[in-house]
Amino acid sequence: MGAHAGLTVDRITHAAAELADEVGIEKVSISALARSFGVKDASFYSHVKGLQEIRTRVAVLASGEMNECISSAIAGRSGGEALMAFAGAYRSYALRHPGRYAATQLRLDPSEFAGTEVFKRSVELTYAVMRHYELEEPDLTDAVRLLRSTFHGFICIEATGGFNHPRGVEGSWNRIVGGLHQLLEQWPRAQAAERQ
Repeated sequence: MGAHAGLTVDRITHAAAELADEVGIEKVSISALARSFGVKDASFYSHVKGLQEIRTRVAVLASGEMNECISSAIAGRSGGEALMAFAGAYRSYALRHPGRYAATQLRLDPSEFAGTEVFKRSVELTYAVMRHYELEEPDLTDAVRLLRSTFHGFICIEATGGFNHPRGVEGSWNRIVGGLHQLLEQWPRAQAAERQ
């Protein structure tokens, strides 16, 4: 039934991404997607294995889109300016596409995601920004985890209207990212700590 409904993996993935932004990734189902195409659920299984594959494909699509936004934002920048641009592009994408962003936060099968070009590009962009701080392992991983958890936490609270304070959210965001830059500039090196 795929041909007469115009079903392709690409169209299914984009439809799932749109639906995720509207209702949340957790509410995307085969049935809801089938209804949007005007076909029966069974029609989907000649194109995808199931819901997990669809969620993985949405995560890969969203990661690729996010990479493009971040790449454009950080081009020609370094240091604190690059970090601010990276953080801004990350936050902007997440708030514009909440369902797609949520898909990027799902626990995915590493065999289906870790080897993709999208994943490699994401790592490259992150390391491009972090290069300025000259961190080595395990400091680099720890610092990236700090950034990711700070961005994600802020975005989640902001998206649900949780910052119920007269101070503007934008001012707080800029100060937080600026503070992260200062922290990264003075990051306590693991090797130095181990020698003490």
